[in-house]
Amino acid sequence: MVVGVLQLTLHVPWAESLKDKRSVVKSVKDRLHREHLVAVAEVGHLDALNVAVLAVSAVGTDGKRVGTTLDKVTDKLRTMTDAEVGAVERRVLSANEMGLGEARIEEIDEDAIAAEMFERMIDVDGGSMSGEQPS
Repeated sequence: MVVGVLQLTLHVPWAESLKDKRSVVKSVKDRLHREHLVAVAEVGHLDALNVAVLAVSAVGTDGKRVGTTLDKVTDKLRTMTDAEVGAVERRVLSANEMGLGEARIEEIDEDAIAAEMFERMIDVDGGSMSGEQPS
């Protein structure tokens, strides 16, 4: 697994209210998500009038592909007319760098789950299986 993250500053010099800025930020977030299948969130300067800090993330199995996606996102942002892109930081991490190692699929012990559910049913029902209150 590979995770790519961009953190960038977006300047909206023409915004006269937070509503103006948030409109631009929402438009950018929606466009990037739709066109590049990335996750986007506003992560800083939430109450600032003319500036926003966005984080963009992409996850995949191939570092080159994740890096290419982040490059396309950066290029798209630099061509925007609604806002100006300031500082951009980029990081691509592998699962090993994040301390995750290989993914494991654990087997499900259906008998243990059924026994636990049965015990909880008895506890909730007050010890009775029929739904009647115990005498």
